[in-house]
Amino acid sequence: MPEHWSPEQAASVREIEHVWIPLSDGARLSARIWLPKDAETQPVPAILEYIPYRKDDATASADASRHPYFAANGYAGVRVDIRGTGDSEGICLDEYLKQEHDDALEVLAWLAEQPWCTGACGMIGYSWGGFNGLQIAARRPPQLKAVITGYSTDDRYTDDCHYEGGCLLASDMLKWASWMHALNSRPPDPRIVGDGWRAEWLERLRQTPPYIEHWMAHPTRDEFWKHGSVDEDYSAIEAAVLAFGGLADPYRNAVPRLLEHLSCPKAAIIGPWGHVFPSHGVPGPEIGFLQECVRWFDRWLKGIENGMENEPMLRVYAQDSLLPSRDHTERPGVWISEQAWPPSSVSPHEFALGADARMVSRSEGPMTGDLTVRGDQTCGAQSGAWCPNGLPAEMPDDQRPDDALSLVFDSDPLAEPLVLLGRPEARLSLSVDRPLALVSVRLCDIAPSGASTLVSAGLLNLAHREGHEHPAALVPGGTYQITVALNLTSQRIAAGHTLRLSVSPTYWPQAWPSPEAVALTVHTGGASTLVLPIRSAQPHDATPPLFGPAVESGPLRGTIASVADRARAVRRDEGDGVLVTEDRTTVAESISATSTEYRETALDRWTIEPDDPLSAAVDCEREITIERGEWRVRIVTTARQTCDATHVHTRSGIDAYEGDELVFTDRRTHAAPRHLY
Repeated sequence: MPEHWSPEQAASVREIEHVWIPLSDGARLSARIWLPKDAETQPVPAILEYIPYRKDDATASADASRHPYFAANGYAGVRVDIRGTGDSEGICLDEYLKQEHDDALEVLAWLAEQPWCTGACGMIGYSWGGFNGLQIAARRPPQLKAVITGYSTDDRYTDDCHYEGGCLLASDMLKWASWMHALNSRPPDPRIVGDGWRAEWLERLRQTPPYIEHWMAHPTRDEFWKHGSVDEDYSAIEAAVLAFGGLADPYRNAVPRLLEHLSCPKAAIIGPWGHVFPSHGVPGPEIGFLQECVRWFDRWLKGIENGMENEPMLRVYAQDSLLPSRDHTERPGVWISEQAWPPSSVSPHEFALGADARMVSRSEGPMTGDLTVRGDQTCGAQSGAWCPNGLPAEMPDDQRPDDALSLVFDSDPLAEPLVLLGRPEARLSLSVDRPLALVSVRLCDIAPSGASTLVSAGLLNLAHREGHEHPAALVPGGTYQITVALNLTSQRIAAGHTLRLSVSPTYWPQAWPSPEAVALTVHTGGASTLVLPIRSAQPHDATPPLFGPAVESGPLRGTIASVADRARAVRRDEGDGVLVTEDRTTVAESISATSTEYRETALDRWTIEPDDPLSAAVDCEREITIERGEWRVRIVTTARQTCDATHVHTRSGIDAYEGDELVFTDRRTHAAPRHLY
């Protein structure tokens, strides 16, 4: 567990619970600020976290674990609710809009003008806050000198929860849209905004749309997704960037691209973690991440010559072979480092796929022939949560049931261990019997016992085989040479273990199924290969990078009790064989200083029949309750997504209550044409 900061550090910090930041259009954003006690006489740089998740209750404990620590180390920690969220005025109409960025530029200018600020600013955030940190840096505000971004992306189309490889993400698009529908429906706090809170709340309820309708209307990489994708012009970012990612997190692929393409000062840390700050990293080991943040900001906001720019560009955790489990809390392995990306220590090694289901070097003369699999819609049941949050039952399970529904190609048992660092690529020669199809490719580590552990995976909608902007249907029976880039991995495969490549035309509940069942044929004998990024041992591996112990700053405004839990189950209904995946989560915050109780509950359910892709359905339910004394509000949202051969249909609903009184209700439907998926 993280170590708590010292009493001396706590005594050096004061907290300003609420500050209005005025904007040029008359709207005001709500901020909480932590300052060194002498900041007015000894100004400090400001570190901004700018997200829509409600600082006064929903993220209170997380905010208190970071920003007071920054203040104790000579910074102003600033937490701002985005327009239309929390206590900030206005409406939040979608993710990462120009309005969000414009507001941030004004916030940074305001911070730089405060008497307690030196004029230098940094940004920190993960997920949404990691995304917009990069996006705002690309606007080049003069105050912004450094950014720490985590679990984020440079490409909003290829690496977010909406589409992957051109496939609609059944696992997470509606799930995330459902969360945002509920989160955006929370009221401003009457304790902060006064008697006008109810009118603001009702306006927010009336005007904020379900985001799913926007996202479904843009199934290709068009201008909608290019906005906010910093890979459109990496050179626009001049602020120093420290990126962090997790090997269990879906956003890890952007980290090496940022290292390769950014021209600003840059560095990265990739651990074994899911979607959670590295100071509380799960799976562990966690690291002293707050100390690393302070070192980064010291160098680029204060100009302290601490040598950060001379340290390895990348510090990455190489995970050891491990038997599959849905509940990994720790991953054995070692930290390694690289001075540059792409690293000179990594070389591609090509395996050819043979008709005997073996994976061998080309020189061994792989067996030539065709192998065909007909898609079973339940393949993918062992995939685990697409975005693990450090909670129970999230990790991928033993892959053997999914392997049994796929074409598999096994290597010989390894005579020596090998280390993978980078993105494996499957280069497949294939044919399908339908004009629309997808392919799922997984790399697994097979233990001597036969247990199959997922190492990396990739998806491709075959209509997107030549790019994500202008997809084209296939000719049934035609032969296509396609490349599927699997997710970034850093993995040590033990001697005696076997590598396995699994290929299937279905992967539920991650990928929305093709409109017809597909038979997929892989042409072997050297026409199809797997290219692995194999890392050679380096002299500096003997002195791996070290991190200090994780530290946790304590809340300054009374006890904040935080609870989070997850229950994820996969089952088949008796009789009809319907696959049901259910995910239940609960998050609660109890803030003693304001006597506020905050609670979120969620239920997500994915169902599909083995032989019917049009039976796919996703159901999402959310309930949020906020109460303080006699004041109590409750929001309930529902969403359901189904399909036919030509459209994906979405139903969304919301009910909002003040006490027991229903004050707002809405029901709407939306049909999105299936654009080549």
